[in-house]
Parts: sequence; C-alpha cells; structure tokens
Amino acid sequence: MSRTIAVVIPCYNEEAAIGKVIEDFKRELPEAMIYVYDNNSTDNTFKVALEHGAIVRRELRRGKGSVVRRMFREVDADLYIMVDGDDTYKAIDVHKLLQTQHEQNADMVVGDRHSTGEYDRQNSRMFHSFGNKLVTSLINSLYRTDLHDIMSGYRVFTKEFVKSFPIHNDGFEIETEMNMHALDKKFHIVEVPVGYKERMEGSESKLNTFKDGFLILKTIFWLFKDYKPLQFFSLVAALFFSLSLAAGVPVVMEYFNTHYITHVPLAILAVGLMLVAIVSLFVGFILDTVVRKHREIFELRRLERSL
Repeated sequence: MSRTIAVVIPCYNEEAAIGKVIEDFKRELPEAMIYVYDNNSTDNTFKVALEHGAIVRRELRRGKGSVVRRMFREVDADLYIMVDGDDTYKAIDVHKLLQTQHEQNADMVVGDRHSTGEYDRQNSRMFHSFGNKLVTSLINSLYRTDLHDIMSGYRVFTKEFVKSFPIHNDGFEIETEMNMHALDKKFHIVEVPVGYKERMEGSESKLNTFKDGFLILKTIFWLFKDYKPLQFFSLVAALFFSLSLAAGVPVVMEYFNTHYITHVPLAILAVGLMLVAIVSLFVGFILDTVVRKHREIFELRRLERSL
C-alpha cells in the first residue's frame, strides 16, 4: 500500500534558504505534500515559500515547539518528514531515512549529523557541538541507550508517534522532548548518518547557545522527574540523607562521649533532614506506581489502535 508523506518545515526568517529547501524536496519526493510553517517571520519567508509551491501557514506564537505542536495537530499523513528550513540538511538523504523506517519499522528515524563528522567540521560555533554532546550524554545515561544526535532537526515519524506526542515546551527543547517521550514510551528509534552543510549566506542560527542550552537542560531535569520519579526522588532522598548524616554524626558522637547533647539545634536539623529524605523516597515510590500505570494504559491504547 502506498503511504502518504508530508514534509513539514518549521522556519523563522529563512527567505534566503527556504526556496531551495522546498525545491530540493519536491525533486526528491515529488509525491509528498510540503508544508512550511512560518513562525511569524519579519522577512519574506512566507512569500518565498508560497512562490515555490509549498502549503504555507503562519504560527504567531514564538518558538519551534509552538510551530511543531501546530504542525503535528493540523497535518495528516502516514509518514512525516521534519526538516529545518535553513538548508543545512541534504534532501537526498531523505531516501535513507525512509528506507530505514520501512525496513526496521521504526517509529522515529533521526538524521545523525555526528557519526559522519560533518557537523563538527561545518559548525563554526563550538559550544553548539559541546551542548549537543552534553545533552546526548545525559539522556544516554538516563535511559542506558547509545544515541548520537539528540538535537537533530532532520527526522521521519510515523503517524502513531506524531498523534500520541504531547508537546509541553515551546522552544528549541522540542527535539530533546521528542527523544525522551519516545524512549519512555518504548517507541522504536533508529539513527541514520546524514550529511550537514554550513548555513548559506543570509541565513542565521536562531539558537542562543547559553539561553536555549539552559532551557534544554531544565527540560531534561523536569522530564527526568516526570518519566523516572523513583530515580529522581531517590537522588533527592540520598542528598538529604547525606546532609542529615553530616549534621547528625557530631551530635551522636558527642552523646556517646559525654551522654549529653549540647548542640540541640543541630540535632533537630539532622532529624528534619532525615524526615525529608524518607518522605522523598516514599513520594518516589508512589509516583513511580502512577507512571507505570500510565505506561500500561498508553501501551493498551497502542494495541487497540493496531487492531
């Protein structure tokens, strides 16, 4: 059976590149519908995209996450190809992504820029590469995976993934959120090495290395709490347990030596910290049960949709 394919392109102020991106994907995938979602650009992105034959819509709420949320809500297709509108990804690589999705029945295929080394060679902002590797390492540690490019903007999704993905963040945290949702809900992720090009003249990166990097790390922190509450609150409990020991050991030593406690405030602090540690651990157990039940319901709904 033939499958409908939608190329969805979120972009902001990309009049210099968006026309070429549209033409490249029209050449590689003439059967696909191409959607450009303009994030209220101040240049001629909207006009240029229309002139090149794309279906163009405008999202006024600022942020890539806001654009992706609307794209996923409005566009209906069997397969979705998401690519940035800055012409840094090669349209010809889409065939590798689609072939891999078909052969491995993957829910999300990610274009991996790092395995080929092209991203590090072409990217002139070294902190971008460092931040990508840091985020990737954190997520690999949390989920014991071996992903290479968490922040890639070149992906193929199935309809099932797109229509079951609740997007919480509005900015560049969206790719991180995609990966953590997919890992948590046991979607099948495959990475495929792809090429990467430096931005063409007239196109500028919208990613603020430090501001957006902080938001991405904050997103990982909160999603870690939501998806793995037992691990999260166990770490909190371990922290307060250690602080309680640090405050309580001198009090206990004093009591054994003198049979008297002179540091009463320190003793109260130690008991309070220990209580917080115990409560944190129990909170982790309770929330872990809730999350497990949610995963079970999610899996049952996936099975029902597949029948």
